[in-house]
Amino acid sequence: MQAISSDETYAAAYDYELPPELIAQTPAARRDASRLLIVNSAGLEHRRFFDLPDVLRDGDLLVLNDTRVIPARLVGKREREGAPVELLLLHPARGLRYDAQASRWVALARPARRVRAGDRILFAGFGSAEVTRVLEEGMREVAFTLPASLERFLERAGRMPLPPYIQNETAEAARRYQSVFARVPGSIAAPTASLHFTEALLARLMERGIEIVRVTLDVGVGTFRPMTAERLERHAMHAEAYAIEDSAATAIERARGAGRRIVAAGTTVVRALEGNAQRHGQITPGEFTTELFIRPGFRFAVVQALITNFHLPRSTLLVLVSAFAGRERILAAYREAIERRYRFYSFGDAMLIERASCAT
Repeated sequence: MQAISSDETYAAAYDYELPPELIAQTPAARRDASRLLIVNSAGLEHRRFFDLPDVLRDGDLLVLNDTRVIPARLVGKREREGAPVELLLLHPARGLRYDAQASRWVALARPARRVRAGDRILFAGFGSAEVTRVLEEGMREVAFTLPASLERFLERAGRMPLPPYIQNETAEAARRYQSVFARVPGSIAAPTASLHFTEALLARLMERGIEIVRVTLDVGVGTFRPMTAERLERHAMHAEAYAIEDSAATAIERARGAGRRIVAAGTTVVRALEGNAQRHGQITPGEFTTELFIRPGFRFAVVQALITNFHLPRSTLLVLVSAFAGRERILAAYREAIERRYRFYSFGDAMLIERASCAT
């Protein structure tokens, strides 16, 4: 394993300047028409995402995250004086997995300082929520009183939780902030590498002989919570729930045993697989949680190639891809992408990164 420089242990080492106009406000006209920057031992290569079947290798196993984003953003008013309040539902008060029967939830509140225990929040005739506990970091526990099921309530009152840097709250933007293979509800943010796939592209990959399996990681606040500590080791990741079915675990272990390459579609897949292997020694089926913060020095055991979008400065996701391929290599790729006017973040373009040999 490569020695880690002292610079790599500081959050400031993962900063970069991005022209604001490169933050994608709308997705590509066609999902798989986004650009694809390939980062490998040969250097950098510029392709389109629909070239993926020609880029992946014979025998590759592609792992997708089939989580589904729920309309978790709720805007209501405090009963006392009618002041607006926004809640972002994170997970049920008991457990991290999505539960449509749960009436008590943990939510991020805004403005948090004005949301107190005992407050009742009204949602325009759709129901109400009482704040039962004040938690740390702007979070609150709330108990819902609803005339219908939670799913029906979210359909009527909830909004798609688009990231704050996207100023495009249209129905089309909400529709495109969901992968074509999203199946299991529970995420409050999209696994954005998944947004580039189309049904036709998935069919071409399978025709090419690429094996595809799916896992489920519910993307929670841990994925996008900013790093506020100066040193990486002082940043605490929030736990996220994930599940691996028997068939997926068997396929991944079979591929590993045969020396085939495991390609993760997204950092969420990396966290699920590497967290699972770290815990069990091999990919083991079941429902689990992970608080894994992958940073330089981490020994990857499963994933050898990663499809991912471009990430925010000083984010845990940028740290993860830097641990995967080397910080200088990734920052150089980002500089190239900025120079060539790639589109960044959730609705932006993608990268295919091969793991640096020094990270193994």
